Amino acid sequence: MTTTASPRTPTAPAKGAAGAEARRAAARRRSGSAWTPWLYLLPALAVLGALLFYPIYQLGLISFLEYTQAQVSGGRPTSFKGLGNYSELFSDPQFWQVLLATVLFAAACVLVTLAVGCALAVLLTRVRALPRLALMLAALGAWATPAVTGSTVWVFLFDPDHGPVNRVLGLGDFSWTYGRYSAFALVLTEVVWCSFPFVMVTVYAGIKAVPAEVLEAAALDGASQWRIWRSVTAPLLRPILVVVTIQSIIWDFKVFTQIYVMTGGGGIAGQNLVLNVYAYQKAFASSQYSLGSAIGVVMLLILLAVTLVYLRLLRRQGEEL
Repeated sequence: MTTTASPRTPTAPAKGAAGAEARRAAARRRSGSAWTPWLYLLPALAVLGALLFYPIYQLGLISFLEYTQAQVSGGRPTSFKGLGNYSELFSDPQFWQVLLATVLFAAACVLVTLAVGCALAVLLTRVRALPRLALMLAALGAWATPAVTGSTVWVFLFDPDHGPVNRVLGLGDFSWTYGRYSAFALVLTEVVWCSFPFVMVTVYAGIKAVPAEVLEAAALDGASQWRIWRSVTAPLLRPILVVVTIQSIIWDFKVFTQIYVMTGGGGIAGQNLVLNVYAYQKAFASSQYSLGSAIGVVMLLILLAVTLVYLRLLRRQGEEL
């Protein structure tokens, strides 16, 4: 009688070794896959490093130096001032006046831009195809218009001698750019005109992505259109609203072209200066390049602080960005 040998079953140590090897192989695959996205992003990061981080480095470096026209022309050597430029800047009362005006002006621009953009985005969901197309084309035309061109056109429209706006409103030779607040209001209107299309298109795309069943359920429960927007649509669009808000803050805080063109470089006696125009005057009109760089660094830090605080508040509310 012959017996056939049964296949040998692996012992417990062999099983443990095989499992450990499998876990190590899985860990190696996960480690490799974790680096894969960074390899794809490497070319873009290299371009950003050349076009963004190096200029920021140079801006910060110049802000710590004595760098005026004398150093640029080679008449005097460049010297290290440390925090001297920042001390001189912060001791200047005009800097604080311009900073306050910039913050208030940017805040007004952001609020009005968001209000107009969101209102028109909701309107796009309520009108027929032809009016929607006309509104989209008009908005995109305003968005595509260069800042210099748009500012020049608005100055002509509100010109006290030849502008059609004064004639229609019967204001005679009233100068919109003479008074401080009327000039800021005129620039604000132009900034909103060229900025709201971004908010409108982005929010409209977000609204179209909201499930129709959710809106229909809210309407069947008796909620008004305002209540639906405030309690249903806006919370669902919060990540999109975060993006457009941060973008608007960055754009409106560093407004330059509109102020420079429409108020003639900052208005009468600098009454309409904002930080970007103030930095330009210090750096190029007065040849104080180090002071202009210091203003640029201050603007960069303010915008970073605002963005980080805003994102931190949203994370505390449990929002996924």
